[in-house]
Amino acid sequence: MFAKADPSQVAGLSRFFKTGPGQYGEGDRFLGIKVPVTRGVVKECWREVGINQLEECIASEYHEVRLAALLALVEIFRHAKKRPLISQDECVRFYLSHTDRINNWDLVDLSCYPLLGEWLLDKDRSLLYDLARSGHTIWEQRIGIVSTMTFIRHGQIADTFAIADILLHHPHDLIHKAVGWLLREAGKKDKAALTAYLKEEIDGTPRYLKMPRTMMRYAIEKFPEAERQSYLNRQNVSA
Repeated sequence: MFAKADPSQVAGLSRFFKTGPGQYGEGDRFLGIKVPVTRGVVKECWREVGINQLEECIASEYHEVRLAALLALVEIFRHAKKRPLISQDECVRFYLSHTDRINNWDLVDLSCYPLLGEWLLDKDRSLLYDLARSGHTIWEQRIGIVSTMTFIRHGQIADTFAIADILLHHPHDLIHKAVGWLLREAGKKDKAALTAYLKEEIDGTPRYLKMPRTMMRYAIEKFPEAERQSYLNRQNVSA
């Protein structure tokens, strides 16, 4: 990873991931490596990676090295039945014990659903509800909702709607964007179900009138334009 560093990219990545004072990525450091390059490094070496190397990389001060650790972990998880040096159980335990190092949206989004989501397909999913409800950081809460992407891809959308409700009034726009994104993906599978979710009344008010605008905008992105505008303008949307 250090051999792939590109100092000319550092300033741009630092701005993109909001590393300034008071921003959500405050203090993070970059080597200037784009995601496709990181994926290339991981593809070449994940088979030789063990727990000690994962520990070293996830602890790195550099964002891209932490991402490489997570992408390698995902590959190890996927191939664990053929490469049993690190079991799927161990991969999940490692992931959950290092959520303090999964501390930006890309680190969450590129790792949680191909690992936690896959792991929980045939298991109790209360872990994700707990993360969404009681996560110590917005990143743990984001893991709670984004991990449901795997369920959606298998036609299972109920957990996405349920966890979206937990985060409906969250104050941070990064959560609004994540929830809206996953609702949109659920709607691709079943638009009628998403429409019913948006229109369902909570304390006498349709849910879509209670949602943050960013969350709503993401959720209805694929709706026909006239219908989308009705939601965005907070008009009465007919049944």
